[in-house]
Amino acid sequence: MPESETLERFIARVEENAHAEAIEEFYTAGASMQENQSSPRVGRDLHAANERKVLSRAKTLTSKCVRPVFVNGDRVVIRWIFRFEWLDGTVTHVEEVACQRWEGERIAEETFFYDPAQRVPRKP
Repeated sequence: MPESETLERFIARVEENAHAEAIEEFYTAGASMQENQSSPRVGRDLHAANERKVLSRAKTLTSKCVRPVFVNGDRVVIRWIFRFEWLDGTVTHVEEVACQRWEGERIAEETFFYDPAQRVPRKP
């Protein structure tokens, strides 16, 4: 179960848009990530590299945790809102729920739930 201070530091890193760094700092080496019902991706280094690849295509990003954050033992649920402005001038607004399983002070499993239609970039 994460300490509340650890959870707050994690949220702060994401809201600072230090997404890859948050993965490196707060995920286990063998962490799995899953989007909706797709197959999970496994490995912290893979997750961080993927995050850097996505962010390299963004001109700006705004990341916001919508409170409250729900914690029950080693399970944490966070609602996020992300606004990407891409290098081509399009914008993507994504609202998602992240369901996490923590092992001590690190995330071991995470599943994101969102409407895939939100991922389609739109003209501002």
